[in-house]
Amino acid sequence: MGPAVMIIGFILMIIIHEGGHFVAARAFGMKVTEFFVGFGPMLWSMQRGETEYGLKLIPLGGYVRIIGMNPFEDVDPDEEGRTYRQAPFWQKSIVILAGIASHFVVALVLLWFVVVAWGTFATDTEGQVVRTTTISGVSEVLPESDEATPAALSGAEVGDTIIAVDGTPIATWEEFTEFAQANGGNEVVITVNRDGEVLGLETTLATIDRPIFEDGEIVVDAQGDPVLEESGFYGVTPEAQKESHGIFSAVPIAIGQFFDAAVQSVKGLWQMVIGFPALVASLFGGNDEVLETVRPISPIGLVRIAGPLESTLQLLALVNIFVGVLNFVPLYPLDGGHFAVAVYEKITGREPNVQRLLPVAAIVFIFIVSIGLMGVYLDIFKPLQ
Repeated sequence: MGPAVMIIGFILMIIIHEGGHFVAARAFGMKVTEFFVGFGPMLWSMQRGETEYGLKLIPLGGYVRIIGMNPFEDVDPDEEGRTYRQAPFWQKSIVILAGIASHFVVALVLLWFVVVAWGTFATDTEGQVVRTTTISGVSEVLPESDEATPAALSGAEVGDTIIAVDGTPIATWEEFTEFAQANGGNEVVITVNRDGEVLGLETTLATIDRPIFEDGEIVVDAQGDPVLEESGFYGVTPEAQKESHGIFSAVPIAIGQFFDAAVQSVKGLWQMVIGFPALVASLFGGNDEVLETVRPISPIGLVRIAGPLESTLQLLALVNIFVGVLNFVPLYPLDGGHFAVAVYEKITGREPNVQRLLPVAAIVFIFIVSIGLMGVYLDIFKPLQ
């Protein structure tokens, strides 16, 4: 379901964005001649009134053509009063910002819905996620090995709740972790509750080398290498504890998540700008370490990593926030660039020399297209796991 939801959500994001511009322009009497989703060759179109609606081959964006928005456009003198350029500042602002705002509104709604429908992870007094003794994942092989894990050999399943070890009841995941780490190489019995049935899973715990942590940091030696110790290993991951929220109590949580994501989007966009040369070099030089800090992702990658409905909706919210932040950048040809021009006209009382903005628009366009193409390349040949 995740990939299908991602595809539909991405297309709806484009339609809603352009729809924001369209509705605002029509509300102020501006003439809108085209409303298209996609770029490239025409797939379908229809004329309704003075507007042509249609779909194009490449669904990676869209556009609404409002007469007079292009400063070089010749407009019939009889329609000059319905142009974007003749509208007052406040109307121009609403028309431009409506598209950007649509992303933020959609993101907030999605985040709120996820909080209401699935809740949030419970945290302790130190802000750490509270882990239950219910198993959410079973590792098939040992780390850096082809050998099966004790969990896989013993028949552990996702959804099992660990209730005892060697006959001793446990109440927390930390208790189970301490037991497993201290019993590497020993035969043990892991007692689980599986759909109301109590089962004893007999196995021999493996022994692996595990980094030593102190105060949440990995301990290193004089050479900077992690200090390792032998530790018992079973091979399961715990399910996090969830907290439920009502439709009203979920609002401030969603707002907090929204602002956290917005800050990360700004930082990520900036890292992508300053890391652009290194990113380009990595495509030819094979330095994959760069991709760990700055990596574009295309709709192909988004569809590929889409998982359960909850995580897919959260991912769609993050995509909307990032696209909204990107569009708010005050550079042509982005929406933020059009808004910046409107602000300049309002403050100075004169029109800017658009010819001087064309080189900036070209650079921004090339940057965005390059990032998009690199994202497609990486998602095809070096996909995220």
